[in-house]
Formats: sequence, C-alpha cells, structure tokens
Amino acid sequence: MSPARSHRARKDLAPRKTGEKTATTGRKTSAGHRVGLLEAMLRIRRFEERCVELYSATKIRGFVHLYIGEEAVAVGVNEALTPEDAVVATYREHGHALARGITPEAVMAEMYGRTTGCSGGRGGSMHLFDASRRFYGGNAIVAGGLPLAAGLALADRMREQNRVTCCFFGDGAFAEGEFHETANLAALWRLPLLLVCENNLYAMGTALERHEAQTDLALRAASYGMVAWAVDGMDVEAVEQAARRAAEAIRAGAGPYFLELRTYRFRAHSMYDPDRYRDKAEVERWKDRDPVNRLLDRMRADGDPVDETLAGIERRVAAEVDHAVEAAEQAPEEPVEHLLRYVTSPPAEAS
Repeated sequence: MSPARSHRARKDLAPRKTGEKTATTGRKTSAGHRVGLLEAMLRIRRFEERCVELYSATKIRGFVHLYIGEEAVAVGVNEALTPEDAVVATYREHGHALARGITPEAVMAEMYGRTTGCSGGRGGSMHLFDASRRFYGGNAIVAGGLPLAAGLALADRMREQNRVTCCFFGDGAFAEGEFHETANLAALWRLPLLLVCENNLYAMGTALERHEAQTDLALRAASYGMVAWAVDGMDVEAVEQAARRAAEAIRAGAGPYFLELRTYRFRAHSMYDPDRYRDKAEVERWKDRDPVNRLLDRMRADGDPVDETLAGIERRVAAEVDHAVEAAEQAPEEPVEHLLRYVTSPPAEAS
C-alpha cells in the first residue's frame, strides 16, 4: 500500500507479509473454545457500552477511552499468555484488564473511584492495575509502558524465568522515542518481549499517514532485527494464533516479536472527543468487520449452535455488568483523612 494513499480510501487493511509469513487462521478452533472467545469479547463490549451510559449520567468522571471495536486484540492476545506472563497496557485498557481476568466488579469500582477498585480507587479509567495477575497497569503517557515492559522482560531474563512480557501500545507510539529505544534494546538483548501494536489508524485525531512517513509498522519494527507480523486485528482467531506462535517462539529463546494488529475503534478517541476527523462512511465500513459478528458468522458457517449459545452468553454478561455497577455504587469512597496515603514514602527509621 502506498504511503501517500488517503486514509479515507482505505476500505480494508488485510494482513500482509512482513519478515515472515503473516499469521492466519490456519487451524480450526474447537466450538467450545470459540464460545469462550465470543463470551470474552461480549463481556468487554457490554461493559464498555455501560460505561457510556454511566459517563453520560456523570457517575463516571475523568477521561474514558472506550475499547469498542478492538475486542479481538485483547482477547486473542491474552489467550496466548499464561498467568505467569506480564501485561503492560495503554490508557485504553478496560478490555485488556477484563481479558486478563480482572473482574468487572474490580474494574467498575475503579471507574467509580471506590476503594474496592483494582487500584484502590486512585487510578480510574486510565490506571487499572493488578499485581496479583501480573497486570502492570494502564499508562496515560503515550508509549510510556514500553520501557517498563522492557524492564520486566529484562528482569525475567536475568532471573532465568521462562516468562513473556506483553506490551500493548497504539500506532501513535511510533512517533515517540520510547518505542525505538525499547525495540532496539529488546532486539539487542534478545528480551522475552511481545510488542503488540494496536494500529487503529489514528493517534488521537491524527491519521496514521499524517504522522508516519512509512505506514507499514511491521516493516519498520522488522528493521530492528526482530520478527514482525501484520495481522488482521478484527479476527480474534487470527490474533490468537499469531500471538500463540510468537509467545512460543519467545519462550524458546527467539528474542522479541512484534505484532501489528490492524484494528479500528468504533467510538471516538475519548468521551470528550467530538470525532470530526473521520468520515462516517469509513467508520461504517469498519463496523462491517465487527470482530464479534465475524466470529458469529464463522461459527454459523461451521454449524455451531450459535443462537442459543449467544442468548446464554448475553444473559450471563448482562448479569455480570449489572452486578459490577451495583457493587461499585455500594462500595465505600476513600476517607478524606486517607487521601495523602502513598503520596510520599514514610520516613526511614533511624538506625
């Protein structure tokens, strides 16, 4: 694809070959596994839709960046990880947290700023964190998670831990020095690092070809000497297979891998964003590739009992989200006298 081609003309971003064969859905997934993928994506979708309602009702405040449309990325990648692996996310990380196994109750309570939230109510939408699940947070700084992920991967290598550190980031991170420093050191030191670029074509409101001279991000990553694949990020099975292949190679000592997952957010950059920089027709074209509907269509084509299964999933997910909201609204706020806790470290005891 020519870098000069207008983003408004880009009806599709199919996976392309970069460095190695681009990952596809080469193996058939079992019906039961597909149900799990479907439920995980719908949990994120319905959670995010409720967040829209709660934000509009001013029950959630601050910045909120929705993951609607990108569910296949978080779900597919997390399927390839183990509980011992580490995950570093971006500020658009509700989906990452839920796919990692952090409960809707803990995430929703954090959105409300309640003490039962996964960050104790101090992080909010952009700073979800759960060390018990090795989920090392969202990060409000573009590309800010990349050096942290490199440090986690380096620590695992020095301790001879056979673990993978997965770092999610957006296409806008390519304009930051942190990406290039991290990619260079990861390749140089052969770190067990899985770099996952969620390329949704826009860095906030700036189209990819307006901030990057070379828009093939996998090609750029490959220039650092690491294996880099471009993958259809709207296909959860393709994402899972690519992430699984990459994770297995990393565990075998192959060094870092890079996945450019070509996806699209259906909502604006944030709840504050009027979204005037995208053509409505472009958004609708990408909605035709909705990752939830694509998996449902594939299941139907393979004769899976979709409709009854879908109804059951929707009931379970609705109950989970309802419970999460109810629990968040009943959870306590932090007492005023505790607000200075953790702001500074306690003074060292005299020896």
